[in-house]
Amino acid sequence: MDEATTAVEAPNTSRVRAYYELTKPGIAGYVMITAGVSAFVGSKGELGLAAAIHTMLGTGIATAGALTLNQFVERDVDAQMHRTRTRPLPSGRLQPMEALGFGALLIMSGLVYLSLAVGALPAALAALSAVIYHGVYTPLKSRSYIATIAGAVPGALPMLIGWTAATGEIGWGGAAMFAIGYLWQLPHVLGLAWMLKEDYERVGFKLIPRGGRKVIGTHMVIATALLVPISWAPTWLGFTGMVYAIGATVIGIGWVATSVRSAMDLTPVTARKVFFGSLLYHPVLLGLMLFDTIKL
Repeated sequence: MDEATTAVEAPNTSRVRAYYELTKPGIAGYVMITAGVSAFVGSKGELGLAAAIHTMLGTGIATAGALTLNQFVERDVDAQMHRTRTRPLPSGRLQPMEALGFGALLIMSGLVYLSLAVGALPAALAALSAVIYHGVYTPLKSRSYIATIAGAVPGALPMLIGWTAATGEIGWGGAAMFAIGYLWQLPHVLGLAWMLKEDYERVGFKLIPRGGRKVIGTHMVIATALLVPISWAPTWLGFTGMVYAIGATVIGIGWVATSVRSAMDLTPVTARKVFFGSLLYHPVLLGLMLFDTIKL
């Protein structure tokens, strides 16, 4: 391979990787899994392979589009924050209009795919998630702590997207799955907010409430404590068995204990424990759901 060929291929490879990074594949991939598990539980274990693929793929594409558009909107802010300044737009690897076009294409493709493959309701919920993310959460970040409360909604909606893809309705089961996702999201984002407090303050994000660590610590404890009884709902409603309920209780109590200890002395280090606790809790909970879904 000569030098000219190498010079051409390297920038092309870099651009492909930059587009890939715009989608935040780790988050989009996990959202796909969340929607898939919720659909499986909603179907009581009868979800077909094709329906699972359609649900996960459509949700993933729409999510990737929303995440890409977020980086377009916040490109100037990202350039100022240590955590985000190497992203494709602040680093100059892609131009803003390239990200805008790519994000718009992805989100529209995902919504159309969901609508045609699994129904209008899941597609409408995916659209609602994007609207709240960009129209409520993002502008509120520089204005009010309410942004954190609102931001947990789009984070929880993938569970509802999956549920409605399998059942065609929200119902009590869908509401329970949404509540589980919402209460899980709150300590997750609160822990992250305290960990990144200095970065957020640098760009004027008001994600820390009046009362600071005391309020955040209290909200962490309340959310994780409420999550324990709410996590029993799938079993009460007849979708999962006692193995799930017992497992959910055990890991829930463990996360409550972590939140209580962190709230007593909230620092970036203790907030990180709550944050990583969330990264452990939710996948284990989803695994328990998959394992103990009651078959029809």
